[in-house]
Amino acid sequence: MQQTDLFSYNNYPYNPGGSALKRVVWYYVNALVFKSSLFPFYAFKNGLLRLFGAKIGKEVEIKPCVSVKYPWLLTIGNEVWIGEKVWIDNLVMVTIGSNVCISPGAVLLTGSHNYKKTTFDLLTGNVVLEDGVWIGAGAIVNMGVTAASHAVLSSGSVATKDLEPYTVYQGNPAVKVRHRIIG
Repeated sequence: MQQTDLFSYNNYPYNPGGSALKRVVWYYVNALVFKSSLFPFYAFKNGLLRLFGAKIGKEVEIKPCVSVKYPWLLTIGNEVWIGEKVWIDNLVMVTIGSNVCISPGAVLLTGSHNYKKTTFDLLTGNVVLEDGVWIGAGAIVNMGVTAASHAVLSSGSVATKDLEPYTVYQGNPAVKVRHRIIG
C-alpha cells in the first residue's frame, strides 16, 4: 500500500504572485496590523490592503485579528463587514461582493491537497461570495465554492459545493434548509 511522502511534495507550477520581498513584507504587516487587536482602524487597514494590490470598495469594516494570505488576490465590494478572527487563506483569487457579512471565526479556503497522490499535490480554486451573502460565525467556505447572491451559510457549517441564491445552508457538509426571505 502506498504512503504519503511529503518529502516529494512540490507545489510547482503554483505561484502566489508578488515578488519574494513583497510577500515577506506583507507577512509582517499582516502579523503586526491585521492579526493584532492593536489596530482597530478600518481606513488604515483598507489603505494597507490597497497598497499591496487588493481592490477594496467603500465602507469596508475589517475587525481585529483577521488574517489575509495575499492581498493582491483579494477583491472586496462596498459595505462589507469582516468579523474578528476571520481567515482569508487566498492562495488564488477571493472575490467578496457588496453588503457581505463574514462573521467572527469564519474561514475562506482556496487551497487543499490531493490526498490520493503520494506527493500530496496542491489543489486550488477561487472563492466567490456574491452580493448580500452572510457567512456565519465559525463557518468554512472551501476552495472552488461560489455563494450566490444573498445565500446564508449558518454558524459552524462547511460549504463544499456552490450555494444557491437566497438559500440558507447548514451542517457539515452544508445542505439547503430553507429559502432566505428578506422583508
